[in-house]
Amino acid sequence: MTETHQLQATLRALSLSGMLDTLEARLAQAHAGELGHLQFLQVLCEDEIARRAAAAVTRRVRAAHFTEITTIEEFDFTVSAKLPVAAIRDLATLRFLDAGDGIVLHGPVGVGKSHLAQALGHLACRRNHSVSFTTASALLGHLAGGHADRSFGARLRRLLAVDLLVIDDVALRPFTDSQADDLYELATARAGRSTIYTANRAPADWYPLFPNPVIAESLLDRLINSSHVLLLDGPSYRPRKRPRRPGDPSNDDGARR
Repeated sequence: MTETHQLQATLRALSLSGMLDTLEARLAQAHAGELGHLQFLQVLCEDEIARRAAAAVTRRVRAAHFTEITTIEEFDFTVSAKLPVAAIRDLATLRFLDAGDGIVLHGPVGVGKSHLAQALGHLACRRNHSVSFTTASALLGHLAGGHADRSFGARLRRLLAVDLLVIDDVALRPFTDSQADDLYELATARAGRSTIYTANRAPADWYPLFPNPVIAESLLDRLINSSHVLLLDGPSYRPRKRPRRPGDPSNDDGARR
């Protein structure tokens, strides 16, 4: 067994596949005189760190259960002159997450609310934050199941554990008493931890959806006063994401017409 093969075996035994993946290239650099002994070891360690960081991001993105992988870099800020571009770019700094602020993205169907919410979630994953994405209907069904099998507390604790919770399509329909109570308990328990809500209605229009006006007032007062509330308006964002078919205009020209 050559020295190189011995080193490869040692790296496998130590689960240092980041070093293993780039070993040949780094050895070539060393033989060419581009790397000294210390530099060779340093760049191999950096390769391993980079591999572990990328693997951690992949795990966090998988655990988030996004419905689609979107990034803030892909978001088309030219889709509408009505978009609050400065506010969106400020949210992309993730200062809201450090402050424990919430976000409410509201506006007509198809303007990119879910895309933006998931893009911010993806960015949070890349910045070492835990994220969970769900729809409001799935969330409320999940919590209702907790009442049925007496696991509500455990289910709630898991939702409280993530750094960022993204709840898509809130306020599509009136809440039942139990749903309103569960949403209130979740929002109250997550005070100081960031939650992103997307909705077709502005928060002020959610009041009639709650059977108990006291619950509505308490929840929405808390939500509005601790969140960045952004209206996304303009033409539908979805045609820009539609698969191109033969004969369709080019992405750029077709998207802007």
